[in-house]
Amino acid sequence: MAKQLLGKEVVASLNEKITADIKALVKRGIHPTLAIIRVGEREDDLSYERAAGKRCETLGVVCEKITLPESVSQEELISTIEKVNKDDNIHGVLMFRPLPAHLDEAKIVNTLSPQKDVDGITDGSMVGVFAGSNQGFPPCTAKACMEILKYYNIDCTGKRVVVVGRSLVIGKPVAMMLIKEDATVTICHTRTVDMPSVVREAKIVIVAAGRAGVIDDSYLSCGQIIIDVGINFTKEGKLCGDVDFAKAEPIVDAITPVPGGVGAVTTSVLVGHVVEVAKRTQK
Repeated sequence: MAKQLLGKEVVASLNEKITADIKALVKRGIHPTLAIIRVGEREDDLSYERAAGKRCETLGVVCEKITLPESVSQEELISTIEKVNKDDNIHGVLMFRPLPAHLDEAKIVNTLSPQKDVDGITDGSMVGVFAGSNQGFPPCTAKACMEILKYYNIDCTGKRVVVVGRSLVIGKPVAMMLIKEDATVTICHTRTVDMPSVVREAKIVIVAAGRAGVIDDSYLSCGQIIIDVGINFTKEGKLCGDVDFAKAEPIVDAITPVPGGVGAVTTSVLVGHVVEVAKRTQK
């Protein structure tokens, strides 16, 4: 039976440090503030907005919500972003994507200052991740994977790690972060030949494929550590990951559950990034 790598334990550890940092900032008259920019009423955006707002409230971070209609013009949205860029009282900005089709998403996203981009959506933030610099921040979900490995003392040095998925949200940035920790990383994707044999050779597997239960026992071997990033729903409406948990648990050494794994950590990482920006402003 595999050990479950529970997100709530990682969250408790992160929140302890975040709370201490916030108290120190408030004593200096700095109130860490997150601005959330949402266009339209997508249910997944609303769900994450509620979760982020709740985490901010719990930890003592100010959360300002800027909502715009789905019909918003490109000029108005860019103007909104430019205002938050210039507002010294706003330390971090979370902007939901995808944007409506009539908007130039690439241009709009890159209007946001990388220094305030706390979810790693700008090109500037990606440069920071790939170069290993402190410009911007990595995407929160990718960082959450690394925080789980760190909390459970899973050393990546010299380990063979397979990342399933090559998106800029998780796959590519988490691969760069793993390399920074001296892991030997392979990225698998839909064109990978004989993917099961590649995944079986890894000690650590991070799965961000975007398909429910796509990784089953044919991909797995004894002793592996599985980080399941997937958020999917079964036909019955039950939340599940990209890994078939029932088939994986008897084989592997450790695995993150869905729900209760990576997703639980992401909002604390987000708030931590906001606090880090606030700390940088006092230097």
